Formats: sequence, structure tokens, C-alpha cells
Amino acid sequence: MNTQTKPFDQLRVVVYTDALGIGGAEISLGHLVANVSNQIEMIVVGVSQAVVAAIAARRPQVRQIVLPAAGVRAVLAHRALLHRLQPDVVHVNLCTPWAGAIGLTAALTLPAARVVRVDQLPLRTTDAIELWRTRWLSLRVDAHVAVGEGSARFMEDFYALGRHTVLSVPNGVPDDQIEPLPLPFHQDGAFVVGSVGRLDAMKAHDVLLRAIAQVDGAQVAILGDGEQRPALERLANDLGIHDRVHLLGWMDQPRAYLPNFDVVALPSRSEGFPLAIVEAMLAARPVVATRVGSVAEAVIDGETGFLVEKNDVDSLARALRKLKEDAGMRDQLGCHGRALATAQFTAAQMAKRYEQIWRSVLEAPRSPRLRVPRPRD
Repeated sequence: MNTQTKPFDQLRVVVYTDALGIGGAEISLGHLVANVSNQIEMIVVGVSQAVVAAIAARRPQVRQIVLPAAGVRAVLAHRALLHRLQPDVVHVNLCTPWAGAIGLTAALTLPAARVVRVDQLPLRTTDAIELWRTRWLSLRVDAHVAVGEGSARFMEDFYALGRHTVLSVPNGVPDDQIEPLPLPFHQDGAFVVGSVGRLDAMKAHDVLLRAIAQVDGAQVAILGDGEQRPALERLANDLGIHDRVHLLGWMDQPRAYLPNFDVVALPSRSEGFPLAIVEAMLAARPVVATRVGSVAEAVIDGETGFLVEKNDVDSLARALRKLKEDAGMRDQLGCHGRALATAQFTAAQMAKRYEQIWRSVLEAPRSPRLRVPRPRD
């Protein structure tokens, strides 16, 4: 049967990632795999057993395949596997725009399969080879997706792809009922600001600590771990707020702690469409976040939370003080946020949009693989 006319219950989709660890991009891919129609055959392919298993965890009996990560052996193994599987669609999930080159190249050699590229972070590379390779591969896929309108426009500009060549599908989160868990410290009725994310410079927890120092009596609880922990501990001591800062480390169920927070803050210096924001909105928590990536498509300033510019300590502190002083505002913003998240940002809605993209690329002619396609203006 011709792929273009094949019904969805006969489709085979390979989802691929070359990530070596679990972050938001991989969690989002796991949500997709779990929520795609059971009629579609899904195969999870990657270069890390732990990552592949985590992505496949919520879809029983899904096939899992692990390939070599680098070198000539990896190139040959990727190509051989995809040609043996003969998928209808290869869905490549990228944690950075320059990731996944081996998987993308192998997928593009398939004679009939459609290739869908998903960029989770709209980052620009300064490496000339990476920039050229990213653009070369992007121009040959059958659909190029970013996790929001803002992120899509950034990718088009960063890699000279042409306006409206990158689609937008925001990351979604399951609207699950999760039993709340108490925080492992005494709150004593204090105003608690929560943040979820790995401790690295991009997440800008240093900015959050400097802002908390300006909000009398506020406590901050950060769920996540990483290389910035010693620097953040020193900063808390230097600011004289070590007794108000709680670095709680990695939590298996961060969403279970969200009801303890009065506000969720994400002062990131760079983002795509962070899952932590949608999780906070589903928990009816107001969000204060930076105007980066596609964050402004979920955090509507003054409606579901507040937006500030990156690295702007004073603006972040003012927003937190405003919310500290007005419990009614916190409740109102939180309710509006939950309504928006359930309407637009669930995992089921995300999966439905990707299924529509897979259907559309299968019904359309395959993108040219050798000739350089002309980007649309």
C-alpha cells in the first residue's frame, strides 16, 4: 500500500534522540510517545539506554533500540537500522539545533519515509561548521517544528530558513491528578517562591537569589541539581539569605510539590517552551518568568503571571513583592493560568498536533534531499 494512502493504524513512526541525559526535551518526547494514538506503531531509538527507557516508560510494549553514539560505526548503524525498519515517519527530537546530525542524515537517506525535525531550544551557534550543517539539514526535512511561535521565528532567523518555514507546536504536559507532597522544611506561613530546573547558568537561579534578597521574609525552594550548586550556596551566604534558600536537589515527582508554592519563578536566560511553566499553570500557580523563547505564549503578562527581562533582578523582585502582598491576585492569576493550560498545553493536544503533522507530510510530496530547497519568504 502506498504510504500516502496508508491508514493511521498501519503507520510506523520512529522517534529519535541522541540525548545522553534526561531534560525537558526528553520528558516532552516521553509525553508524546505516551499520548499518541495506540493505533500507531511507535519505536523509540536513541544512543542512551537510560534515555530510551525513560521516553518509552509510559507506553507498554513499545519497541526500544539503542545505537552507538559517535564515529563511523554509529553512522553505519543508524543508516542500517532505519533502512531495516522502513518507518513511514522519522520524528527527530533535538535538545539543541546542532544535535542529532547522524540520525537526521540517516533518516534523509530513506527512499520513502518523511522526516520531521523538532527543535526544543531556539539557540544560535557561533561555530561555522555547526551552523552550515544545521541549515543544510533543516532545509531538507519534510517538516520543521519549534516549540512555540517565538521559537519558530528565532530558528528561521538564526539559520536563514525563510519566514514561515518552521511550524509551532508547544510542549504539553499530562493533566494528571497528583497527590501533593509536603516540602522538606518548615514554611511557618512564609511566602514561598518555587523554581524547578537543573542548576546551570542558563536557568539563572543566581538572578532569583538576588531578587529574593530584596523580598523581605520570602523563602525560595529550588527543585533540581547541577554544577551551579556550590556557586549558588556561596551566593546565598554572601547575600545573607542562606536561611531562606532551600536547594532541594532532584525530585522524582516535582509536580507533587507545586501546591506548596505561592509563586513559581523561572528567570531563565534562554528557553524554548519549558514544561515547568505548564506544570505550574496546571497546578494553578502564578508564574513569574523571563521573556525568552516562547515563554510569553503561556505566561500572559498580568493574566497568568508576570514577565520580566532576563538578568533584570529589580524587575523580578518587584513582581515577587507585588504577588507577596496580594493573595487575591495570586489566586486569580493561578486560575487563569490553569484554564489556559488545560485549553492549549496538555500532552494530549500536543500529540494530536504532531499526528496532524505526520498525516500532512505523508499526504504531500517528499521534500528534496539533494537539491537545496528554496525557503519561503
